[in-house]
Amino acid sequence: MTEHAYDAADIKVLEFDAAVRKRTAMHFGVGRGDSRLAACVLCAVARHALHPATRVAAEHTLRTVVEITGDLSFTMVMDQPHAWDGSNAPALGYFDSLLGPEWWLLAAAAALSERVTIDMWSAGRGFGQDLVGMRPLSGPREFDSPEGSGTSVVFDFDPTHVGPEFALPTDLENLDLHGPHCSAPTGSGHVLIRDLRHGSAGQEVTHR
Repeated sequence: MTEHAYDAADIKVLEFDAAVRKRTAMHFGVGRGDSRLAACVLCAVARHALHPATRVAAEHTLRTVVEITGDLSFTMVMDQPHAWDGSNAPALGYFDSLLGPEWWLLAAAAALSERVTIDMWSAGRGFGQDLVGMRPLSGPREFDSPEGSGTSVVFDFDPTHVGPEFALPTDLENLDLHGPHCSAPTGSGHVLIRDLRHGSAGQEVTHR
């Protein structure tokens, strides 16, 4: 019997979005088809907003609003301060999208999405982009910026990537937005989650 020698021909390199879809548990803790996946994706994205990668040791400072608009869709808006380079425009990230490595969990959620819309604004300039999964349909478009600085991302999940049983959770009180490794002190930051699936009378919960 001849043993098979393991070499470079046995290695298959996956691009980021394909790797997320193949191994959702590596990014969200549970696999595709698991009934907990929707809650885990929502918690991961909201947790990343509460604990921004560029401020690992800082207090919880970002203020974020998450609005669940359907079983497969939600919007998040963060008052994220941007420090753009000399061009006064955001650097492009994965696949030339507005989602860069500092928001890699948002990018992972985008990989499971049918469509994603991103808007960023700062210093009087705004930039928006539409994606299919993580892949931009075109380059960023400029729009009239609101005051301040922030980011808005709309996720519409793809049932072929998340499974037919995927539905965003209705129990908003018991979501864990901190995880076992959170040691940052509570600051002014918080995540307000609204469930708009049942009209204005839906749940509204704040996590700090």
